Amino acid sequence: MIIAASSDIHSPKLFDVFLRSVDSLQVQPDLFLLAGDVIDKGKVEEYEKISNVFFGRIKCPIVACFGNEEYMELRDEIRKKVNEIKFLDDESIILEINGTSVGIVGSSGSLDRPTRWQRKNIPNIQEIYENRVKKVDELLSKLKADFKILMVHYAPTYKILEGENPIIYPELGCRRFEKVILERKPDLVITGHSHKGKKEVWLDTVPIINVALPLRNEIVVIDTEKNLKPGLEKFF
Repeated sequence: MIIAASSDIHSPKLFDVFLRSVDSLQVQPDLFLLAGDVIDKGKVEEYEKISNVFFGRIKCPIVACFGNEEYMELRDEIRKKVNEIKFLDDESIILEINGTSVGIVGSSGSLDRPTRWQRKNIPNIQEIYENRVKKVDELLSKLKADFKILMVHYAPTYKILEGENPIIYPELGCRRFEKVILERKPDLVITGHSHKGKKEVWLDTVPIINVALPLRNEIVVIDTEKNLKPGLEKFF
C-alpha cells in the first residue's frame, strides 16, 4: 500500500509548495492523509483550495484530522464545505484498500501544557486534552483492521520533537500518548505540528512519522511493504 501524507500547509502560506508537491508525485497513492493545520488561522476558504488541488490528480480516499489552526468552532463548517475529504475528530474509520482493511483513528491530539492562549480562551482545556488521550486509546482498542493507523496533529512523543526548543516540548506534544502507542501497537503513526523536529522515530516497533510540510518541503510517500521496518528511513 502506498500512503501519501502531509500537514502544516498553513494555506495560503505554503499553498504553492503543496501544489508543486502534489504535481511532482511519482506514484498514485492508495491513501492520502492530512494531519492538521492545513489552513492558517481558521481561513476556511483555504481548505476549499486544498481540496481543489486533489481534483483530477488524487483518486484515492483522502482522510484528515484537525490541527490547532482549524479552530474547534469552525470544524463543522469545514466538513460541510469540503465533503470530498473524510475528517476524523476523535473518530475512527475503516477503509478497504486493495483487499486490505485499513483502520484509521484521527485526532488533534493533546498537549502536556496548554498554550497561554488556550488556557485563557478554551474552558477546561486541560480536561479536554486528558479525555482525548483516553478517547484515542479507546478507539484504537476497538479498531478491528488488518492495518492500523493513528493520525494525530500534536506530537505523540517528545522523541520526535528533538530539534525544537526543549523548553516548549510540553506545548508541542503529549508524552501520555507513548503509553497508548506502546500498548495498542498501531502499524503506523502520522503526526505534524513540529516544524523543526525529527522526520521519524520509533517507539518499540511502531514508526512515528512527522509529515509537516515546513520540515519536509514535500509530500511524504510511504510504501508500507518496504519502509515500515525499524532502522529504515527511505521514503519516496
